[in-house]
Amino acid sequence: MSRIAVVGAGAWGTALAISLARRGGHSIALWSYSAELAEEMTETGVNLPFLPGYTVPADVMVTSDLAAAILESEIVLCVTPSEHMRRVVGQIAPMLTRNQIIVSATKGLEEKSLLRMSQVIASLTDNQCGVLSGPSFAAEVAAGIPTAIVAAASAPGVALIIQKEFSSSSLRLYTNDDVAGVELGGSLKNVIAMAAGVVNGLDLGYNAGAALITRGIAEITRLAVACGGRRQTLAGLSGLGDLVLTCTGSLSRNRTVGIELGKGRDLSEVLADLNGKVAEGVRCTAAALGLAARYEVEMPITEQMDAILHRGKSPKEAIRELMARPGRDE
Repeated sequence: MSRIAVVGAGAWGTALAISLARRGGHSIALWSYSAELAEEMTETGVNLPFLPGYTVPADVMVTSDLAAAILESEIVLCVTPSEHMRRVVGQIAPMLTRNQIIVSATKGLEEKSLLRMSQVIASLTDNQCGVLSGPSFAAEVAAGIPTAIVAAASAPGVALIIQKEFSSSSLRLYTNDDVAGVELGGSLKNVIAMAAGVVNGLDLGYNAGAALITRGIAEITRLAVACGGRRQTLAGLSGLGDLVLTCTGSLSRNRTVGIELGKGRDLSEVLADLNGKVAEGVRCTAAALGLAARYEVEMPITEQMDAILHRGKSPKEAIRELMARPGRDE
């Protein structure tokens, strides 16, 4: 039996812990930053603030003691928001042994450094690292609804280990060695999902939504390739697959943020309504533009989304400017 530590008891971390426990063959520890939440989950078996309605199996050890969670774990699965990844991995790093594998399941970029999560991890530890990404709403994974995602790693065999340990009758994993492409696809789609939400909030119809998604994958691909990713990766689960899910699914927090912005609501009010849940696209937008500037990549949708989020631009004006751009070849 292998031991897996899930670091981060938000919706996605809790869903993965439930999936791993349901699969069997593992000893699972789930770490919560909040001691109060860890105690409540231990008593009730439910993560009421982040994933209500789904029972965490009793054999999952829920704890707020980080050292206890990762002790003797073969795999340390980091599912913290991107803004906290550096701090949490910094705490973990001195406790790790050489053979432990770190896996990031966080879809975001570090705002100031513009680093992907695996790069943040690599800057703090020499342990082998992999990433999980792909179209996966937490509630559906917790419910055992069939889901397919990607395990990516540059080190030979690491992605295969993750695939073997996480795969189950309801969770199918594919492997990939294009870490940059997989991570950027999973991160940048959040920005496009907010823009798709704006289109929905403005009630602009299906034509506009389809155009936005299609041109969105085009600019995501341009940036990912410039950063060393492969074009075909962005046509896969962590690119097109995750983009379609997040742009169209009602469970998408990033899409929801966009819808409310399209309706004219203030960003601070919209984020307050998430009740502590994170819409990674809000932070990722500025980081994406930073990378685009570094590699001289054109990202018009991301630029307009950044203007809506951070400069008070009217969503209607943003759409008008996108439509008025000079004609070009597809």
